[in-house]
Amino acid sequence: MPQVIFLPHDELCPEGGVVEADAGESVLDAALRIDIDIEHACEKSCACTTCHVYIREGAGSMEESDELEDDMLDKAWGLDPDSRLSCQAVVADEDLVVEIPKYTINQVSERH
Repeated sequence: MPQVIFLPHDELCPEGGVVEADAGESVLDAALRIDIDIEHACEKSCACTTCHVYIREGAGSMEESDELEDDMLDKAWGLDPDSRLSCQAVVADEDLVVEIPKYTINQVSERH
Protein backbone atom coordinates (compact mmCIF):
# COMPACT_ATOMS: atom_id res chain seq x y z
CA MET A 1 0.00 0.00 0.00
CA PRO A 2 1.54 3.34 -1.02
CA GLN A 3 2.23 6.04 1.53
CA VAL A 4 1.59 9.75 1.25
CA ILE A 5 4.28 11.65 3.12
CA PHE A 6 3.42 15.23 4.01
CA LEU A 7 6.34 17.55 4.61
CA PRO A 8 6.13 19.80 7.68
CA HIS A 9 3.90 22.87 7.35
CA ASP A 10 4.01 25.56 10.05
CA GLU A 11 0.24 25.66 10.64
CA LEU A 12 -1.33 22.47 9.30
CA CYS A 13 1.20 19.82 10.32
CA PRO A 14 4.35 21.14 12.03
CA GLU A 15 5.78 17.63 12.34
CA GLY A 16 4.67 16.50 8.89
CA GLY A 17 2.65 13.32 8.50
CA VAL A 18 2.52 9.92 6.86
CA VAL A 19 -0.56 7.98 5.84
CA GLU A 20 -1.10 4.76 3.95
CA ALA A 21 -3.44 5.36 1.05
CA ASP A 22 -5.41 3.13 -1.25
CA ALA A 23 -4.79 3.43 -4.96
CA GLY A 24 -7.56 5.67 -6.26
CA GLU A 25 -7.75 7.84 -3.13
CA SER A 26 -7.10 11.56 -3.55
CA VAL A 27 -4.20 13.22 -1.78
CA LEU A 28 -6.74 15.52 -0.09
CA ASP A 29 -8.77 12.63 1.32
CA ALA A 30 -5.60 10.98 2.61
CA ALA A 31 -4.58 14.23 4.34
CA LEU A 32 -7.99 14.73 5.92
CA ARG A 33 -7.91 11.18 7.36
CA ILE A 34 -4.89 12.11 9.48
CA ASP A 35 -6.26 15.52 10.45
CA ILE A 36 -4.17 17.56 8.04
CA ASP A 37 -6.87 20.08 7.22
CA ILE A 38 -5.96 21.24 3.72
CA GLU A 39 -8.45 23.89 2.66
CA HIS A 40 -10.96 22.76 0.04
CA ALA A 41 -13.43 25.58 -0.43
CA CYS A 42 -15.21 24.02 -3.41
CA GLU A 43 -15.81 20.70 -1.62
CA LYS A 44 -13.45 18.76 -3.93
CA SER A 45 -15.16 19.72 -7.20
CA CYS A 46 -12.11 21.22 -8.99
CA ALA A 47 -13.64 24.69 -8.90
CA CYS A 48 -11.01 26.55 -6.86
CA THR A 49 -7.32 26.35 -5.93
CA THR A 50 -7.46 26.22 -2.14
CA CYS A 51 -6.25 22.60 -2.02
CA HIS A 52 -3.17 23.33 -4.15
CA VAL A 53 -0.13 21.22 -3.20
CA TYR A 54 3.25 20.28 -4.64
CA ILE A 55 3.91 16.61 -5.40
CA ARG A 56 7.66 16.59 -4.74
CA GLU A 57 8.20 12.86 -5.32
CA GLY A 58 6.18 10.12 -6.96
CA ALA A 59 4.19 12.25 -9.41
CA GLY A 60 5.27 10.04 -12.30
CA SER A 61 3.06 7.24 -10.98
CA MET A 62 -0.06 9.44 -11.06
CA GLU A 63 -2.35 10.27 -13.94
CA GLU A 64 -1.55 13.66 -15.41
CA SER A 65 -3.75 16.62 -14.63
CA ASP A 66 -6.59 17.25 -17.04
CA GLU A 67 -7.46 20.52 -18.77
CA LEU A 68 -9.91 21.65 -16.07
CA GLU A 69 -7.34 21.13 -13.30
CA ASP A 70 -4.66 22.90 -15.36
CA ASP A 71 -6.98 25.87 -15.88
CA MET A 72 -7.61 26.10 -12.14
CA LEU A 73 -3.92 25.71 -11.30
CA ASP A 74 -3.13 28.74 -13.43
CA LYS A 75 -4.83 30.77 -10.68
CA ALA A 76 -2.97 29.17 -7.75
CA TRP A 77 -0.52 31.05 -5.55
CA GLY A 78 3.05 29.82 -5.99
CA LEU A 79 2.45 27.64 -9.04
CA ASP A 80 5.42 25.47 -10.01
CA PRO A 81 5.96 22.37 -12.19
CA ASP A 82 5.09 20.06 -9.25
CA SER A 83 1.73 21.76 -8.57
CA ARG A 84 -1.50 19.76 -8.38
CA LEU A 85 -4.91 20.21 -6.79
CA SER A 86 -4.95 17.68 -3.97
CA CYS A 87 -8.64 16.94 -4.61
CA GLN A 88 -7.75 15.80 -8.14
CA ALA A 89 -4.33 14.21 -7.51
CA VAL A 90 -5.04 10.49 -7.14
CA VAL A 91 -2.66 8.05 -5.48
CA ALA A 92 -1.47 5.24 -7.73
CA ASP A 93 1.05 2.57 -6.78
CA GLU A 94 4.05 4.61 -5.56
CA ASP A 95 4.73 6.62 -2.43
CA LEU A 96 4.19 10.36 -2.76
CA VAL A 97 5.96 13.23 -1.03
CA VAL A 98 3.67 16.24 -0.72
CA GLU A 99 4.46 19.81 0.25
CA ILE A 100 1.61 22.13 1.23
CA PRO A 101 2.17 25.74 0.13
CA LYS A 102 2.48 28.42 2.76
CA TYR A 103 -0.38 30.47 1.28
CA THR A 104 -3.69 30.02 -0.50
CA ILE A 105 -5.68 32.61 -2.43
CA ASN A 106 -8.89 31.68 -0.63
CA GLN A 107 -10.79 34.90 0.01
CA VAL A 108 -12.93 33.45 2.77
CA SER A 109 -11.83 30.80 5.23
CA GLU A 110 -14.02 29.25 7.86
CA ARG A 111 -10.92 28.52 9.95
CA HIS A 112 -10.11 32.19 10.67
